[in-house]
Amino acid sequence: MPSSSLRFLSVLLLIACTSFASAEELERPKINSAVGPLQFKDIRYLTRSLADFQNRKAFVIVACNTTCPLVKRYLPQLKRLEQEYRPQGVQFIALHTGPYESIREIAEYGIEHEIPFPSVQDIQGKSVAALGLERTPEVVVLDEQYRLRYRGRIDNQYRIGGSLPRATQENLVEALNAVLKSEPVKVTETNVDGCSITAHAVREPDTSLTYYKDIQPLIQKHCVDCHRPGTEAPFALTTLDEVRNNGAMLAEVVADQRMPPWYGGTAHAEFANQRSMSRKERTRVADWVATGMTAGTEPADLKPSLAQTDSSKWLIGQPDLKISMLETHTLPADGYIPYRYTILPYVFPEDTWVSSIEIKPDNPEVVHHCNMAAVTLTKKWDESNFITGKVPGSGPTMLPEGLGILIPKGSALALQIHYTSTGKPEQCRISVGFKYVQGKVQKRYRFLIIKNNKFRIPPEAPHHQVSNSKTLKRDAHGIGLFAHMHLRGKDLSFLAHYPEGKQETLLVIPNYSFDWQIGYLWKNQRHFFPQGTRIEAIAHYDNSAFNPFNPDPSATVREGPQTYHEMMYAFFFYTYADERLNLTIDPHTGQATH
Repeated sequence: MPSSSLRFLSVLLLIACTSFASAEELERPKINSAVGPLQFKDIRYLTRSLADFQNRKAFVIVACNTTCPLVKRYLPQLKRLEQEYRPQGVQFIALHTGPYESIREIAEYGIEHEIPFPSVQDIQGKSVAALGLERTPEVVVLDEQYRLRYRGRIDNQYRIGGSLPRATQENLVEALNAVLKSEPVKVTETNVDGCSITAHAVREPDTSLTYYKDIQPLIQKHCVDCHRPGTEAPFALTTLDEVRNNGAMLAEVVADQRMPPWYGGTAHAEFANQRSMSRKERTRVADWVATGMTAGTEPADLKPSLAQTDSSKWLIGQPDLKISMLETHTLPADGYIPYRYTILPYVFPEDTWVSSIEIKPDNPEVVHHCNMAAVTLTKKWDESNFITGKVPGSGPTMLPEGLGILIPKGSALALQIHYTSTGKPEQCRISVGFKYVQGKVQKRYRFLIIKNNKFRIPPEAPHHQVSNSKTLKRDAHGIGLFAHMHLRGKDLSFLAHYPEGKQETLLVIPNYSFDWQIGYLWKNQRHFFPQGTRIEAIAHYDNSAFNPFNPDPSATVREGPQTYHEMMYAFFFYTYADERLNLTIDPHTGQATH
């Protein structure tokens, strides 16, 4: 080919490449263009937008993920800036862009790094595209009309592979100050060092999946314990038609990892009742829904699942003792229902040892939670005589062999019941079933309650900390953990401070849910804690307007029993490590024979 032709071809290629680059540049949102209000998911799995933040003069949105080292290095600076600018009406937001980071992992990262401002998950990269973000920790500054006023680095202190002793260019601060003063931003864009943002992968769904071969086994394994007739679940998933009818919602909550419900963090000890789907299982559900929810061939030997059994049966088996409320509670169609209290009509004639307890409403849809305590004429309702409870997401209390719950002689049982309205008048009557210990009791089932009832959460506080601790007086074997807060509860962590000085994080509940108050049972139920171990509980509360369940962001919140109050209760269940009661129990009465 003649040299002139080669030169001409080179020019054409150069023009083509330049044109392509220019097209890419044009797709990136320009400074001063309107980019809001955006959409993303909060740590409560709800779709939110910038419009949920009222009366803000500016927004700082930081592109984050849980692995970028530059994000971690800049977090202390970002927290200082947020504290300084929050009173001036500036809203900071950590926008997580990692396509495979779960909402629970994002929330746990926020606790680990003590991030006081909202951490949110981008939805399929839409906010990244709307803002023109390319790297973490790139930041954008928006004004109150959601116009893009600055995009680039925080400052010039930290770079990939090195850093300055201090920043010499405060790019984010200068942009923020200009926006707050309604002045032009002098430097509107800067180059960013950091980690490239990974785009959400586009993949072809698996078209070979069928309900009976691939999906029904997952539903039976992970879902039907709750999603069956006669339970608190809003709908059943016991048949193909029921699953298809809720297919889109099923795919969404499984992809979010909202269901199956599990709110424990990922970085700590395994728990026996952990019930999350694997990534492969979640993908299988999403693909099946996306490709038309094919039925496939129903197996000839299909066995009935738990979901298709009689829902009136007791999960603990036929009780040795059943006690029912004398009255039936009548409930309104709507509105807030204050706690109801009732005494069950039975007094235990002797010390009684039980191994299983099930609190069973005849209308489970209306019961949010129910606590049970042993009371006498001289001992009224108190958390110290707590026996057990029924909370969203929990099953009955069932102890392993050799352990027993003691119900003292002369006690009656009191129920504290939190009902919820359903849109129509309802009635409910609750029964409690008990199974006596069979054989011998070697250890008594015990618990610490770590509580704080002297806190005051200020109005609009987004990340208010409340904590307390208790010390074990004897060597103990841990059984499990449980946390209870109300609607402003954001997260709660359990820490063990051992006598020799070591500290261990036992559990982080990074995105606490009032609707799914799950107990966390250690896998071997024998986690060892020496005498003198201090068990600490650290909770955070979101009293801001961004909390979608907050009854009143303008209120100073104190401890109290109703859901518009708050609570901090952390339960540590254990046995004494050296206890050997060796009590033989009468299987017909639950009483010790010697």
